[in-house]
Amino acid sequence: MVPFRRKQSLGHRVLKRGRELREAAPQLDLPWARSWVAGLVRAGVLRFVLEPLMDVYTRRRATGRDKLSRVKGPVILVANHTSHIDTPVILAALPRRLRKRTAVAAAADYFYRNKLVASVVSLVFNTVPIERKGGGLGKQAAGHLDRLLDEGWNLLVYPEGTRRGSGPARVRKGAAVLAGRHRLPVVPIRVTGTRAVMPPGRAWPRRRRGKVVSTRHRVQVAFGDPITELDDAGEVIERVQHFFNQDQAGDGAGRVRKKLALTR
Repeated sequence: MVPFRRKQSLGHRVLKRGRELREAAPQLDLPWARSWVAGLVRAGVLRFVLEPLMDVYTRRRATGRDKLSRVKGPVILVANHTSHIDTPVILAALPRRLRKRTAVAAAADYFYRNKLVASVVSLVFNTVPIERKGGGLGKQAAGHLDRLLDEGWNLLVYPEGTRRGSGPARVRKGAAVLAGRHRLPVVPIRVTGTRAVMPPGRAWPRRRRGKVVSTRHRVQVAFGDPITELDDAGEVIERVQHFFNQDQAGDGAGRVRKKLALTR
């Protein structure tokens, strides 16, 4: 009976902690990271630190940037996610007018457990905390995101919820619900090649092994057509999934992605 009680107590604590994180996510946000001073620092870090660093390990190519020219106001960017390097790769590929007004949704239970880490990622990537489990983009849990969008900020979201491996992952529809609530276009983004550069569990990028010398990995960022028909969140996610699944030799695997499971 004692082991059972301990397991029950542990499960209760986990559920309680999850509820606390959902409630705390808005309070964990650091608005100073969206000040003009922080924006200048962020632009400098990307241009003079992150981009040169990525150039050492990757050969990056962006396609579909012309489709973003039709985007006039705030937009919700939704991307697949396989590596921590996805965020700087996407930000570097965005046109400057969008990049400087883009916030990145980041897992509160991963990036905001430590104040120093939270401050660094907020400054460098303009992150905003969300609870990725249990509907972190729901109306009650995402009040700070609603305010952000109302203020004219773009939001980059990873609807798979976490960095996936080589297999399929669920595409959650919270971002589509949020877009429908604000009547904002959804722009799907497909990133390929980043998992080979910096897979989950690795703390630093790596170059591609060669017979004589190492070479850079090929990384591609593809922007899809903005989705403006937002009445059916499930249909929006289907279109996002279709874009994610299009034939690309990505993630170092050179395979067509398997069909992702949907959360209806």
